[in-house]
This record gives sequence, C-alpha cells and structure tokens, in this order.
Amino acid sequence: MKELYDQYRALLFTLAYQLTGSAADAEDAVQDVFMKSFDLHLERLEKPKAYLCKMVTNHCLNQQKSARKRREVYVGPWLPEPVRTPETETLEMTVARRDLLSYAMLVLLERLTPTERAVFVMREGLGFDYSEIAELLGKQEANCRKLVSRAKSKMEISEQEAVAAETVELEWVNRFLTSLEQGNVEHVLSLLTEDVMLVADGGGKVTAFRHPIQTRDHVARVLLDGFQGKGTIYQGKLCFEVATLNGETGFIIRSGEETLAAILIQLRHGKLARMYAVRNPEKLARV
Repeated sequence: MKELYDQYRALLFTLAYQLTGSAADAEDAVQDVFMKSFDLHLERLEKPKAYLCKMVTNHCLNQQKSARKRREVYVGPWLPEPVRTPETETLEMTVARRDLLSYAMLVLLERLTPTERAVFVMREGLGFDYSEIAELLGKQEANCRKLVSRAKSKMEISEQEAVAAETVELEWVNRFLTSLEQGNVEHVLSLLTEDVMLVADGGGKVTAFRHPIQTRDHVARVLLDGFQGKGTIYQGKLCFEVATLNGETGFIIRSGEETLAAILIQLRHGKLARMYAVRNPEKLARV
C-alpha cells in the first residue's frame, strides 16, 4: 500500500485539488481514499491507478454538493486556495507540474457543474483519454466529449484555445511593482488591459471588495492607493514578496509578520488581464 501511496499520491492530490479548489480538501480526499482502501489489495487490481482516481473523483463529487451550498452564503467572491510551490519535493510540489491548470482556469471551473468539472479536469488538466474518463465516470465516451465542449462554452474558451497560463516572467512582476512603488500612473496603466479585472476574496473574515473591480482606470487607482497603504484594504507599511504560487509567478503581501494577501495574476499579450487577491486567512496557510 505504501508503494502505491508514494506512486499515486501526487496525481490524486492534483486531481482532487482541481476538483475542489482547496488544497486542504484535496489532502483530506487522498487520505480518506487510502484509509478506505487500506484493507484492499490494490496491488492485485488490474488498474490500481484507475481505481484510486475513481474513488477520489467520487469523494470530491460528493463533497462538491455541500461545498456549493456553503458558497451560496459566502461573503463576496470565492477564489481557490493558493498553494506556494516549495523548494523541496513535497506533496504540494505537484502544483508546479504541467498537469495543473492555471489559477485563472481554476477560477473559471467554478462555472461548471461537478460532473462537467470532473471531465474537464481529467481531459484538459491531466490528459486522460476520453475512453479512460468514460470508464472512470461510468459514462459514454461521446457524452464525455460533449461535456468537455459544454464546459469550454461555459468558461468561454474556444475549442482551440490553450488552457495553460501565459508565462509571467519575474522581470514583468518587478517592473509592475516598481511602477506601483513609484506611483507611476501612466506606466501602471500601460501594463493593464482595457478590460482588466481585480477580484478579492476576504470570505467575510477580513476587509475585501465585495464585488470585482473593473475598468483600467479604476483598477489602477485601487492598486496605486493600496500599494501606498491609502486604500480601504491595507493600512500601514507593506512588504511585497515575489513568490511562486500554483506554479506561476505571483506575490505575497505582508505587514510585519502578518500575511495579508496572496496575489495571482493572469496576463494577456503581456498585459495584466486579471488579478486575484486572496485575503481570507483560512486560505493563506500554505503561502
């Protein structure tokens, strides 16, 4: 059993994390599945990988039912829990691998039904064949193809569009932060797309915008004020630390020893299109 755990835990964690948007829930799912399978001789199964993936998927599908009810009363926008990519090989290291969808894509997954999400993650995130997905979910292969197509439509992704994130270079982030630090309004504006959006998740536990901030001028003003501690969210001297979050370049905002936010960004043609600010303290444990 230990060999199977070591062999498949990263895959199962990745699957569960993308299905739930929560690293804590993903770890619980993996542990629960292996606890339930402890007395089974998985090594004797013809397809232990398929068996474990199916169990984790079913666990997450059941969990999503209660999660959806909780999110109906969630205060403000709900964002996935970010995970910092560590320097050493640990369970969370899996988030830096190519089989993880971008953070922006994880946000879009919230538009899908649990079944659509499961099929999309298996196909676009983990690269499973449609025949494998059909077997795991007990569906027809043609139905799985339709579910992926429907999911892309809901997420407003074309059939040809890549789901991987546009690379955010460290140089871009440093340039962006320098512009904010210097209060260079024109340069900040030049780094934003026309339809840029800022989404903040405070979960009702800390101050955060209840609705997404839109338009380039409005977002620029909020960022410039926030960087200098003039906004309604952050007060006092701030420290901005560039970090790798979910395998992507982002940054962490601190005030003294307190972690205030984890910031993940999505670029489009080299300009900031989406900024996700996770402020809920319960979601900052891994950063």
